[in-house]
Amino acid sequence: MSTVTSAPPGIRTVLRAPRVPRLLLANQVGRLPLASGPLALLLFARESVSLTVAGVVVAVYTAGMAVSAPLLARSVDRWRQPPVLYASSALSALGFLLVAAGGGALVPTLAGAALAGLGTPPLEACLRALWPSLVPSPAVPAAYTLDIALQEIIFVVGPLVTLTAVGIAGPPAGLVAAAACQLAGVIVFALAGPVRVWRGEPAPRHWAGPLRVARFVVLVAGVACAGAAVGSLPVVLTGYAEATGDRGLSGWLLAAQAGGALLGGLLYTRAKPGGTGRLPWLAVCFAVGYLPLLLLPGVGTMAVLVAVSGFSLPPLLTAVFLTTDDLAPPGTVVEAFAWIVTAFTVGSATGAALTGPLAATDLRAGFALAPVAGLLGVVAMTTVHRRAA
Repeated sequence: MSTVTSAPPGIRTVLRAPRVPRLLLANQVGRLPLASGPLALLLFARESVSLTVAGVVVAVYTAGMAVSAPLLARSVDRWRQPPVLYASSALSALGFLLVAAGGGALVPTLAGAALAGLGTPPLEACLRALWPSLVPSPAVPAAYTLDIALQEIIFVVGPLVTLTAVGIAGPPAGLVAAAACQLAGVIVFALAGPVRVWRGEPAPRHWAGPLRVARFVVLVAGVACAGAAVGSLPVVLTGYAEATGDRGLSGWLLAAQAGGALLGGLLYTRAKPGGTGRLPWLAVCFAVGYLPLLLLPGVGTMAVLVAVSGFSLPPLLTAVFLTTDDLAPPGTVVEAFAWIVTAFTVGSATGAALTGPLAATDLRAGFALAPVAGLLGVVAMTTVHRRAA
């Protein structure tokens, strides 16, 4: 007698769940400043300071996000989502507006960038904590993957929002647009019923939160390595584009990578959830995807290879978030998700910083950083899996 194995729930199951389309859309809009904010700050600061100083402004904003994300998420775990989201987004919006009103003076620009980063609401972590209550349990992995895949749209739409606003009303308008998107997304998201009724799991509190779990710390390190690989690409692709004589080509190549990641994520929503044993293999696929870029092919082939390099990122992050959900001690799930986001952000910034000098010396050396970082990620993911045995 044969048995029929049904396919795991996919995108349709997730999107048909009550309130999911609204929550996804609001969350995406509220997170647009992740991509539009740095560009808006860069374009505004560049009007009055050097490119180097403008880069420092963006770094201050990114550092603020990295520092505050776990702290805000811990507050969500202990209390509720809406108060933390409202307060943090208001602080972030105030920071953007302070920069816009500062007239390009360095002190208000830096102070505003710091506030905008520190107040970045933990929307990503909040949504991922909600998925088990929004969709049937078998559909949770597909929900994670869909969420991660759709995040690529943020990095396409976000810069377009900034450039459109700047084109219409000048550099300050880009900052206002970032603040407005963030506030609008937070308000719509936080007013939804599932967000208002969600409560963190009551549990004894520990000062280290989820970081007291050794395997989770190793997982965070592995995610930082993946972030370094991804963060290296914009820098080295800019160098590649300049070598071809067309700097604008870098934007199209990055869009190709985002497209590959989106496709990979959408296809992976049909995969059956796996245990930690899937982590090392997905990390290997992720690292190997960057190796062909070392060939420095022509533009057309490079676009295809860059798209392929993005294909494995959503599946890998899906496995990471499922593992995080299992490893996080009771009452720390939102903070644990925030640590993953922070690790990826810090890793991305580190990868970009390390790639600059390498690419300036030798373009192939710049492309080599991603597979090397990916290999370190494989070691970390393998360790997470073996400690589970």
